[in-house]
Amino acid sequence: MLLPPNQRTKLDESSDTFFYDAPRFVTHVDEGFIQQLTELYRDRLAPNSRIFDMMSSWVSHLPKDVAFEWVEGHGMNAEELAKNPRLDHYFVQNLNENPKLPLADQSFDAVLNTVSVQYLQQPEVVFAEVYRILKPGGIAIISFSNRMFYQKAIAAWRDGSETRRVNLVKSYFGSVPGFGTPEVIARTPSVPTILQMLGMTGGDPFYAVIAERLEPLVQP
Repeated sequence: MLLPPNQRTKLDESSDTFFYDAPRFVTHVDEGFIQQLTELYRDRLAPNSRIFDMMSSWVSHLPKDVAFEWVEGHGMNAEELAKNPRLDHYFVQNLNENPKLPLADQSFDAVLNTVSVQYLQQPEVVFAEVYRILKPGGIAIISFSNRMFYQKAIAAWRDGSETRRVNLVKSYFGSVPGFGTPEVIARTPSVPTILQMLGMTGGDPFYAVIAERLEPLVQP
C-alpha cells in the first residue's frame, strides 16, 4: 500500500464538495511562482497539443501567446472554472469520492496539476488515471509550493518537510508502472539569514515533479 490509512486523513473530514461550494476568486501562490510555472509550461508543452488541467480553478497558468488544440478543465467549483479563459470545456468532480476520470484512454499530450496534489486521498488511483489518459510520450507536470488549505491536506503532506513532499509526489508516479523516472525542479528563494530571522521568506518556493508516460514496449 502506498499510504497507510492514517496518512490519508484530513483534519476536516467533511466532504470537499461542501468546502469548495463557494467560489474563491483568489490566487494561492505569489507572482514569482506563477511566472516560473508559466515559463515551465512554455518550455515543456507543445503548441497545438491537448491539455488536461486537473484540479484547476479560475486562473490559467498557460502562456497566453501559445495556442493549444484543446484544454480540458476539471475542478471543484463550476463558477471558478467558468471564468477560466483557457478552458475549452470543463467538468466538476470530487476526486476523493470518485477518482475515475470521465476521459478517453490516451487522449491528452499533457496533464497539469497546480498546487492541489496535497488534497488527494487516493493518489495512486488518480495517478493511474493520469497515466491512462496520457498518450505515449505525454507528460504530467505536478507543481506545488508550501501553501495549502491545512485542514484539507492529507496527513502525509501536512506532517512532511518540503523534501518529503517532493519524494511523496515521486512515489505517486512510482506507484504506476509505465511512468518514467520523475524529474524534479526545486527552486527556493535565497534570503540572507538576518532577513529570515525577521520573518522575510523572499517568496514562495517552487517545486515541480514531471514524469513521462513511456512508449509501450515493441513486441519482437
